[in-house]
Amino acid sequence: MPNRLAHETSPYLLQHADNPVDWWPWSAAAFEEARRRGVPVLLSVGYSSCHWCHVMAHESFEDTATAELLNEHFVAVKVDREERPDVDAVYMEAVQAATGQGGWPMTVFLTPDAEPFYFGTYFPPEPRHGMPSFGQILDGVRNAWADRRDEVGEVAGRIVADLAGRSLTGALPADRRPPGPEELHGALMGLTREFDAVHGGFGAAPKFPPSMVLEFLLRHYARTGSAGALEMVQATGAAMARGGIYDQLGGGFARYAVDATWTVPHFEKMLYDNALLCRTYAHLWRATGSDLARRIAVETADFMVRELRTDQGGFASALDADSDDGTGKHVEGAYYVWTPEQLRAVLGDEDAEFAATCFGVTEEGTFEEGASVLQLPDPEGLVDAERVASVKRRLLAAREERHRPGRDDKVVASWNGLAIAALAETGAYFDRPDLVQAATDAADLLVRVHMDWHARLHRTSRDGTPGANSGVLEDYADVAEGFLTLASVTGEGVWVEFAGFFLDTVLLQFTAEDGALYDTAADAEALIRRPQDPTDNATPSGWTAAAGALLSYAALTGSGLHRDAAERALGIVTALAGRAPRFIGWGLAVAEAALDGPREVAVVGPQGDPATVALHRAALLGTAPGAVVALGAPGADEVPLLQDRPLVDGQPAAYVCRHFTCERPTTDPEELTERLQG
Repeated sequence: MPNRLAHETSPYLLQHADNPVDWWPWSAAAFEEARRRGVPVLLSVGYSSCHWCHVMAHESFEDTATAELLNEHFVAVKVDREERPDVDAVYMEAVQAATGQGGWPMTVFLTPDAEPFYFGTYFPPEPRHGMPSFGQILDGVRNAWADRRDEVGEVAGRIVADLAGRSLTGALPADRRPPGPEELHGALMGLTREFDAVHGGFGAAPKFPPSMVLEFLLRHYARTGSAGALEMVQATGAAMARGGIYDQLGGGFARYAVDATWTVPHFEKMLYDNALLCRTYAHLWRATGSDLARRIAVETADFMVRELRTDQGGFASALDADSDDGTGKHVEGAYYVWTPEQLRAVLGDEDAEFAATCFGVTEEGTFEEGASVLQLPDPEGLVDAERVASVKRRLLAAREERHRPGRDDKVVASWNGLAIAALAETGAYFDRPDLVQAATDAADLLVRVHMDWHARLHRTSRDGTPGANSGVLEDYADVAEGFLTLASVTGEGVWVEFAGFFLDTVLLQFTAEDGALYDTAADAEALIRRPQDPTDNATPSGWTAAAGALLSYAALTGSGLHRDAAERALGIVTALAGRAPRFIGWGLAVAEAALDGPREVAVVGPQGDPATVALHRAALLGTAPGAVVALGAPGADEVPLLQDRPLVDGQPAAYVCRHFTCERPTTDPEELTERLQG
């Protein structure tokens, strides 16, 4: 018999619908059932492409004896962290505070009032490496609940009180000013100290792609000319592009590398990573003209469209790390890794030897059981490019015959906003109108399916049907960012209007009186704490993403209200720039834009006119930090920045402004390029 998850839309929850565990989705009814029965709640949080989530499911949640113990003594609640980032954030904060670490699957035991009292992540079916078994944990919690319930209640109460005391409202600097040159230079120095000069990136293993930090460094280089900032971006970009974290055959990035050298990835591929990195490499090309950066940007964009685009025009969340290895066993990385023998079977001896040298495939292997993750360690130009391309085509065709990883095909609003921005810019930079169209199609889906009549967003959809969960701050912020970028590329001002709707909701529903931001709306479901986090994780924090979108919207419209909100939100970046620059990268990037203006570029001319097109391209390729671009025909007034901008002697013209105060217009693309250098 399927459990209560059978009617959910989340692919992750549906993976557990046939478990013998009597799962409940997160709901008031689940906690009411726990009260009625007088039992604690087991909260299990994960996501569909999570390797260790699959492992624990197979080992424990599919085990009949474990399920009987759970069903008799607990109410079991399963949550998809990608659908409910608010629930995940609140309890992950508790897990990290109690244990010093976190991760997924997240395992938390709660009172019927949703107060946490015991925490963990993955638990094995048998004790190992000093870790108790899941069965032992269940027995221990069951006995504590039965014999020491008052003590359990006291622990839960202390934890909730501690979490409640962590609010950042009222914690902003008194003057709430954005970071200035000194703070941004201090952030650069902090990043320099943590930079891995040998392998690129920051810190030690595991290594996550530092997309937001790289964007800050590119903007800092544009503003200051800092060679060190650019060198960190170039070294990290090259190391990731040549490492195993990048799919050398099909394009696209895995979620992170388990080592410091970018060699062995955790093989799941997330939409958000690829959207952010696609844009980062496109911006690196814009700054330097790097052929490698151009190739990676385009290949990553093509990967997203080919592998993640849904029938409705949106973008799916992720591809699994695991897949069938051909024997019926699901194995991490099986789709991606190669042995010398497999190369020979596809390529023949001579080309296999060449491919092994080119891609770092050895008899010993770099992964499990003698398999190697493909890398491209040799600098381009020192190998036979045509032969490499031929080998890649044949290996890719052979890989297509393998069992493909599963795809989580729910559409997440915020991640699609990131993809829209990346695809729109990449398409514009590299003359790929198909990519711009893919961005437009995704934006259309967000309007048609995710937005209601009050301009409120649903966080997810699947098969064109919206999910029941309301959007969180990052959804409104990243969708607004994507729409503003799309408007700059297409000249369609309606996207600015939609962005304005979402940002007004940010001001009304997510912003405290002192300018601090919450991750959930004021009218959202109340949890034990209202989540609030300005620091980046794998994506920009909702707080700083909102600051960036508010700043860009103000630059396009002249809205002092939105500008003030952006600057107040950036006050937290001032406080964190010197202490934790790795974890506030997007906030630092937004601060660079605020310090530069940002510059506002109005391009006015007949649509399709070659002179208009040339000026528009020069505007988009300008490296001034966070510059905004508005494009329209003479007399256009959809975007306030375009109002009262005439042609010059009958010719298309560009106006470069700061705070709506403009320099003399120019009709020369080269002059415009010079004006838009950082």
